Amino acid sequence: MSTVSGVGNNSGSGNSVTNALQAQTLTQNDFLKLMTAQLQNQDPTKPMDNNEFVSQMAQFSTVSGIQGLQSSFSTLAASLSSSQALQASSLVGHTVLAPATSATLAAGGSLTLAADVPASGDVVVNITDASGALVRRVDLGPQAAGLAQFRWDGLDNSGSAAPAGSYRFTATVGSGAQTQAATMLAAGKVSSVTLDSSGTLNLNVDGLGAVAFNTIRQIG
Repeated sequence: MSTVSGVGNNSGSGNSVTNALQAQTLTQNDFLKLMTAQLQNQDPTKPMDNNEFVSQMAQFSTVSGIQGLQSSFSTLAASLSSSQALQASSLVGHTVLAPATSATLAAGGSLTLAADVPASGDVVVNITDASGALVRRVDLGPQAAGLAQFRWDGLDNSGSAAPAGSYRFTATVGSGAQTQAATMLAAGKVSSVTLDSSGTLNLNVDGLGAVAFNTIRQIG
């Protein structure tokens, strides 16, 4: 009689092991039980193949490794989220600059805005009220690519103070028909930090509302 030196699938149990591995639900104890059953039910006249045993062990090791990595990554993600939340909490009371298409103007107040200029050119910013009416046109003149910051003093085109409320702003770069849009940003003071159920970290910024932490462009 030949010596049993491996585990094969002559009894069909090998397929059971492979299917369980593919489902990624097989534990070490389950694997050992199946291997023992294969040894007990082998045909003595047809010893099982070493290669099949090695293949099954390799599959089991691969699945176990994947499950270990998933657990490690979950732990790492939770740690990074906590670290990011701690870092963000230190921003409370600081002024940040973030992408925004609108902001709230306080009575007699002003707004710090910026245009993210994609290419050198003349920059014009239009500020409109809630109804879409133009309140102020700000000509920033020639600007290089990058952030072009300015302060809107809260006055309209006639020099009168604009009423408190929400205002929208858009910017164009270029001249004549050769113009393109520029992304607008606004500044505000961070009042608090929140972490929602999806793990997204938001800064609550005065005048801007909730702003995703990873969109902040500048911290003052």
